[in-house]
Amino acid sequence: MSVLVLVLAVSAAFCLGIGFVLQQNAAVRAPLGDFLSPRLLLDLVRVPRWLGGIGLMVCGMVLGAMALGLGEVTLVEPLLATNLLFALLLSRRQTRSPLGRQGWAGLLLLAGGVTAFIVAGQPRGGSAVTDPLRHWLIIGVMVGGALLLAALAKRSRLTAGPALLAVAAGLLYGVQDALTRVSGQRFSSGGWPELFSGWQPYAVAVLGITGLVLVQSAFETAPLRMSLPALTAAQPLAGIACGVGFLGDRLRMDTGALAWEAVGLAGIVVGVVLLGLHPAMPGAAATGRDRVEAPL
Repeated sequence: MSVLVLVLAVSAAFCLGIGFVLQQNAAVRAPLGDFLSPRLLLDLVRVPRWLGGIGLMVCGMVLGAMALGLGEVTLVEPLLATNLLFALLLSRRQTRSPLGRQGWAGLLLLAGGVTAFIVAGQPRGGSAVTDPLRHWLIIGVMVGGALLLAALAKRSRLTAGPALLAVAAGLLYGVQDALTRVSGQRFSSGGWPELFSGWQPYAVAVLGITGLVLVQSAFETAPLRMSLPALTAAQPLAGIACGVGFLGDRLRMDTGALAWEAVGLAGIVVGVVLLGLHPAMPGAAATGRDRVEAPL
């Protein structure tokens, strides 16, 4: 594994984690009438804290794109999942809550899961799948699943809605990461003309904006602990599926390696959930009165 890829991916995770906390701090006070509407972004763009969070998220996405340009999606995605560690550190500073057994268990499971998956799988590049049907099938399943979850979330927005929206956004972000890698490859082979002659960069932009609306709607309607774990768990799983499915990423496939890869992914998911539900995570959404009267 390249040290540069490791540094870029972990730096991206840092920016994403801190950015998510700042975004939720602002979005929780947005009007509920903006739920799943682009108006939500127009309201939040006037909030300095939200703009700071978005700036950090953009930095994280740029660093992540650089990591994806140098390393495989199946390697970078698990490292990006560590953004929850940095989100917890900032939230813990805000709430002054001790890490405790739950926090240490989540930290060890997340770090151990990432390590186990990478060491056992030994992600490496390969020849991308040229069959367009396979590309569209995998992307269609991910995007279709995200749209279905968003529709279900709209019907239960104050109960299961935030978690469903977060999973939907995670699926879209996983596909976005895969297409970011494809866009980087096109740019490397032919520069700007080659990049913008394909549909991938435009899809990256659409997926990014759609995912942003879903994430901010989730942040708006519930505490961070109800949404960030689902987002953080879904994104690497979707990215790995795209990497193996059509980008040509290779993992070790012998029985022992597959077992440890499964253990690693399970550790990542369980660790993410434990950290996301930690008491240090912001746990109170703004009341209706706060949303009307609190200054943005």
